[in-house]
Amino acid sequence: MPSPMPAHSERRSDPSIAKPAETSWVSNTVSALSDTLTTRHHSRDFIFAHGHYLRSRVMAVGFIFLLLSPLWLLIDTLMLPRSVQSYTLTGRVVMMLGFAAVVWWAWRSEESIRRIRFSAGALIALPALFYALVLSVLPSGANQALVGYGFIPFLLVAALSVFPFTLLESLLAGLLLQVLLVFAQHVNGSWLTPAGLEAQWLLATLLIVALTANHFQLSLLLRLYRQATHDALTGLLNRGAMERRLAEIEREEARTGKQVPYALLMLDIDYFKRVNDTHGHSVGDKVLREFARLIALQVRAGDFVARYGGEEFVVVLLGADIENATYVAERIRQAVEGATLFDHDGNPVPVTTSIGVACPEEPLSSEATLKIADERLYFAKEGGRNRVNNG
Repeated sequence: MPSPMPAHSERRSDPSIAKPAETSWVSNTVSALSDTLTTRHHSRDFIFAHGHYLRSRVMAVGFIFLLLSPLWLLIDTLMLPRSVQSYTLTGRVVMMLGFAAVVWWAWRSEESIRRIRFSAGALIALPALFYALVLSVLPSGANQALVGYGFIPFLLVAALSVFPFTLLESLLAGLLLQVLLVFAQHVNGSWLTPAGLEAQWLLATLLIVALTANHFQLSLLLRLYRQATHDALTGLLNRGAMERRLAEIEREEARTGKQVPYALLMLDIDYFKRVNDTHGHSVGDKVLREFARLIALQVRAGDFVARYGGEEFVVVLLGADIENATYVAERIRQAVEGATLFDHDGNPVPVTTSIGVACPEEPLSSEATLKIADERLYFAKEGGRNRVNNG
């Protein structure tokens, strides 16, 4: 079980805090590209939301492909010689069954991000493999009779833009489809001919368009996600996002029948109303932002910090016991007490915090755990403030 007291290198550099707006266009562009290039910088919560969005696209597109497959089979029957149909019919049936399996698999994969991503890849791979197999088994010269097959690589590259893939995912798929087109051109003899080069250029252009669409689609999802789940002032998770993460823990416990160990800290800025009344709300906002930053620096990247409301904050330490959670709470208290904050005139603004610590020894609802932490926060304030209470 991981310790909630990380080494300095393991602590977060405010990762639960939403990224502030940059004044530099170059910085904005680099930041956006790093967000859409891979999932490396995505939070667990966003990966889950992104997976659900991808799942809905996979099911919709897979169902469309499944409905269109019989029509394409009819076109094959009308347009292809019987000698060629013997090669394509089996492949068509297998591909239809594959589409049905992909839709079913995506439907059953609501809780598994890995399965959702696999189903998305399978949806693109099935038509590509079908085309490659048909080209491989057809007798020499028979490929000229294929009607409507040559556009498969182009269709699949265009389809990449429908999904919120990362840039690396779409680029890998696009390059594999480019290889498929090269193979098809070797079979039909158009490789390095003017027509073949034109087709290669067209596919590359479509891939660039698809990558651009992926970038803007994923950027929009990230922006909407951050607006919906993060507090605008502090950049921390908001109360709704925090409650959803606690609900995920409850679902995991219900699914596995095992308790997911965690500790919950509830923090309150002491005499915050006095800060607002004495120094003004703009200084109060500054205190809230600095308080959020100090909390985030004391916890691991795997934990999460949320603004619960007003001057109250919640920290969830995954895998922590009561002793370790109390240690982290005390470290936060000392960091806040030792911080130097000033108002607009350069006058010092002393800030302290009271913290309640809850660590359920048996599975409890998130509401019950929050209530325990809230009660202990109350006792910490009643005991003189600027202290930690763990029961």
